[in-house]
Amino acid sequence: MDHTLLGRLAAELSGRERPAIVVLDEFDRVTAPEIADQLAFVLHHAGRGLRTVLVTRTEPVLPLHRYRAEGTLTEVRDAELAFTDEEAATLLARHGLRLPGGAVGALVARTRGWAAGLRLCALAAQQSGDPETYLKEFEAGHSTIADFLLTEVLGRQPARTRDLLLRVSVLDRFCPDLANELSGRRDAGAILAELHRANAFVEHLGRDWYGLHPLFADILGAHLRARLPGLESELHRRAARWLRHSGLLPAALAHGAAAGDWEFTARALVDDLAIGQFFTGLRSDDLGELFSRMAPDVTGPEADLVRAARELSRGAPGRAGPHLERARRALDREGRGRAAARLSCALLDALSARLTGAPGRAEHAAARAREIQQDIAPGLLDRHPELTVLLQAHLGSARLWAGRFDDSRSALCAAAAGSEGVQTALPREESLSQLALIDYLNGWAGRAERGALAALADAERFGLSESWGSGLGRLVLAAVAVERDELDKAQALLERATAEQPVPPDPVTAAARLIARARLQLARGRTRDAVETAESIVPSVAASPWAEDHTALVISAAHLAEGRPETAVKVVQHPACHRAACAVAAARAHLAAGHPEAALDLLDGLPAEEDTGPAVTVRAMLVRAEAADRTGDHGTARRLVDRALLDAGHDRLKGPFVESGPWVRRLLGTDPVHGPGQDPPSAHRARATGAEPCALPARTPIVEELTGRERDVLRRLAQLMSTEEIAADLFVSVNTVKTHLKNAYRKLGVNRRGEAVRRARERGLL
Repeated sequence: MDHTLLGRLAAELSGRERPAIVVLDEFDRVTAPEIADQLAFVLHHAGRGLRTVLVTRTEPVLPLHRYRAEGTLTEVRDAELAFTDEEAATLLARHGLRLPGGAVGALVARTRGWAAGLRLCALAAQQSGDPETYLKEFEAGHSTIADFLLTEVLGRQPARTRDLLLRVSVLDRFCPDLANELSGRRDAGAILAELHRANAFVEHLGRDWYGLHPLFADILGAHLRARLPGLESELHRRAARWLRHSGLLPAALAHGAAAGDWEFTARALVDDLAIGQFFTGLRSDDLGELFSRMAPDVTGPEADLVRAARELSRGAPGRAGPHLERARRALDREGRGRAAARLSCALLDALSARLTGAPGRAEHAAARAREIQQDIAPGLLDRHPELTVLLQAHLGSARLWAGRFDDSRSALCAAAAGSEGVQTALPREESLSQLALIDYLNGWAGRAERGALAALADAERFGLSESWGSGLGRLVLAAVAVERDELDKAQALLERATAEQPVPPDPVTAAARLIARARLQLARGRTRDAVETAESIVPSVAASPWAEDHTALVISAAHLAEGRPETAVKVVQHPACHRAACAVAAARAHLAAGHPEAALDLLDGLPAEEDTGPAVTVRAMLVRAEAADRTGDHGTARRLVDRALLDAGHDRLKGPFVESGPWVRRLLGTDPVHGPGQDPPSAHRARATGAEPCALPARTPIVEELTGRERDVLRRLAQLMSTEEIAADLFVSVNTVKTHLKNAYRKLGVNRRGEAVRRARERGLL
């Protein structure tokens, strides 16, 4: 057309007060480029006088980028045109069809809300004998939609394009190189780009990746199986190998499984050092479901390792054992080959040892893993930090079960610090929870609470499912709540931990749950239930010293509560009792039996355990205080109780005072300075806050003031300086610093650095 005429038309349009609206339907039929040029000319010169609506299946040959930049283009594409669930339900209802919401949603998901597809489904359903069943069990490959798409989309394509589409129908997503691999071509990139431009149900997913509309993919898949039977498995096999070579392991595993090539699939997982993903909570369920389809007759060490990993991820070391042993023997015959499989075997060995309470086996597996790591290809371990973290976590847990707290802490700290990524979030949370459990077992309730809360916060930060955690963090919090006499809170935490993990995955967690439950039952006065629970703490696996100790502690306390102090003494003075808490419990039982001298002898013989916290030391002080009170030394008793209140206050411990009985409340009701009937300072503070007198610490004065140099040393101690660093900073000898520290400890009434700093701050000395 002459541009003079176009110019006159544009000029006429540009002068209109109200714009003209022109609708051009089926613009995809316009193939001549000069027509698009003429339209672009008129649009440009007509300005606001012309509004054009283009209805097209393909991208029009117009300068769309310029219109977008100018803000003069509104695009209505697939996402805007797609029907919602509500709109689809309305469409079906107009065809006399009513489906439950879930069925409508499933149909919309399969059609991606494609209006024509939904209408074709509705029309076909009307013709069936049972419309609702037809729509619920809709098979895309044998439907009116299939006929439509095969005719209108596939049938219009050249033979080479039809073949390419059939072959990529086995893929959820694909790039040109992968499409070339499956089709034996070299020009897939140009074909896919053209199909996307033509809106031929080929979606661009970003970068160089494409995907088929799910309904179109289903129809093509059915067509492929009908036209070329047997090819589908081969296509999956080729895709699996290409994806494995390209580092896309999850997709490679899925296609290997779809091809039924389980030896390749198991080996791909193991060779990539990805077997630890069975235990990270990220792909655990997916891997478990995928390999559940592996046939029993698939052989090889990798297949056995995968079977063992599945069983161990479900907490079944007994069923995993034969698979693990068979894989180990096969790998041993190969010497130093297959390093990834040998390292995976060591990881599973360590986990099996953890689950069965066998620390010796765990140590051996960890040592073997350290040796094998030298044979691993560079960079492979860096891609899978979860494997190293899991090894440390399993080793730490096994050591914890054995009662080797310091060694356990070392391994668990290494696991917790191993990586900050989502891959290691679950083993890191478990490690932090077990570190919190160690603090609780050592009597540090406040520290245990902080550690457990940090573990739960870390898991929440990465959005981990609670069902994949062990629940140990909440069990520790429940046990701490019992120490604080917060029994309802403890019950709620215990119930939630049990709901999250009905079957504890390892003996440490199982024992922690029973300890928390038995302690709670004891605090509620249900002594028989507490004994029954405690007696089930020691499981069928190898014995644990702290589990045995807590069994004895609960049973002894139950006997004491029922008026059998002599029996209570025998339970905790058994040679199997290992820690200071047992000696304190025995001393309390001796005192109840009327043997204060025996009680004090036991307390005097306690080893100076560096890591014994207030939950133990406060109980020891209360036993001493009660012994002094019984002999008439009320001043000493009062000072000991005040000291116990102070130490308990930092961790908000109320349980030890509740256990001690009425004599503590009677003692707290008198002031040894002002006489009977006068309230002590601790009672005044308690009433002011509405708390029980024994719930808050008394603030006892320092008997002797600190010297200036002792304060200098304490200030540097608060800065976490070592003894040598303090000596260098003050220009004195190390022995002089130690002397100042000893004097400061004595004056503050402490025996630990941390306690000295804390108490000095409480009194405003720092």
